[in-house]
Amino acid sequence: MNLSRKRFLQLSGSSILGFSLFNSVTGCGNRQSQRKITGTGEIMIEVKTKRLNLAHTWTISRNSSNFKNNVFVRIERDGIVGYGEAAPNVRYGEDHVKTTQRINEAKKIFEQNNLFHFAEIKDALEKTILDQSCAKAALDIALMDWIGKAFNLPLYKLWGLNPEKAPVTSFSIGIDTVEVIKQKVREAEAYPILKIKVGTDRDREIIKAVRSVTDKPIRVDANEGWKSKEEALEKIKWLKDQGVEFIEQPMPAEMLDETAWLRERADMPIIADEAVKTAADIPKLAKAYDGINIKLMKSGGLQEALRMIGMAKSLGMKIMLGCMIESSVAISAAAHLAPFVDYADLDGNLLISNDPFSGVKVEKGKFVFNDKPGLGVEGKF
Repeated sequence: MNLSRKRFLQLSGSSILGFSLFNSVTGCGNRQSQRKITGTGEIMIEVKTKRLNLAHTWTISRNSSNFKNNVFVRIERDGIVGYGEAAPNVRYGEDHVKTTQRINEAKKIFEQNNLFHFAEIKDALEKTILDQSCAKAALDIALMDWIGKAFNLPLYKLWGLNPEKAPVTSFSIGIDTVEVIKQKVREAEAYPILKIKVGTDRDREIIKAVRSVTDKPIRVDANEGWKSKEEALEKIKWLKDQGVEFIEQPMPAEMLDETAWLRERADMPIIADEAVKTAADIPKLAKAYDGINIKLMKSGGLQEALRMIGMAKSLGMKIMLGCMIESSVAISAAAHLAPFVDYADLDGNLLISNDPFSGVKVEKGKFVFNDKPGLGVEGKF
């Protein structure tokens, strides 16, 4: 599918974001007039790595971990502070050392540009950071937090969204022993929807363990764990009988033709995760997937996520917001987008035991916004 740049922007989040900010500038917002906010004053950018400890060992089809080293960014200009977060993922060749390096290399972009020119800053980041997408995400999240605070509005209000329209978030259950899986399901009693990690030769055992404890709706994520279309079809047929709503990334991302074959035969929606990072990936996926999972760490931040939402909607695809293991900084950023989408799986901060920030809360799966400007996060940097 070929789209002109003009048509793409009409369908993309750039137009959504631009229109919302235009309304704010022309009187619908509450830009802080008490002090002079130019977006061009002296800037301070700090970068820190923090170890986030997982409440349980986190296992998916690829690997296991007990902690994550996430990278946090603090941008201050004109007396306004914006926070961002990067959650490096080995699937994409990322680590906290390289991520920190890329963020430091990109500092000059912020020093040389007016922060209100956020679209130009995004373009410059795309040209400067060619790997470590999570580094772009951290900087973009911090930038949009700053923008929201400059206008004294939460991001969802800046975008003209109704938080009541946000879907409830699922709670993820990682691969584990039967007894631990049962324990995790019991601990997640407050959450109305579960997402179960599969993609191993123990998939049936895992789902049976879940179903022995609860009959609530479940979704499954194979994380590319099934290696043939025949295996995927056989497992999806069985999962359908277990009350599973949809499957994420059943086979490796590069198996696009096989996934298209599977979609024709599977009586269950198939959502792309590892197969999609940015808006440019989406058109070719429409034949093989029913929807996409947008993660800020893959997209490179909120601005690209908005473009992805516009593109997916134009193609009639379902949209899910997902996450890595993240603190309340990145989770809150994504939550502000939730009213735009069909499904949410924003529980990364609920899986850690030492969240250094607080922000958007979750009560019985429902997002609770605090109405503070920007991301609405507070904590110790």
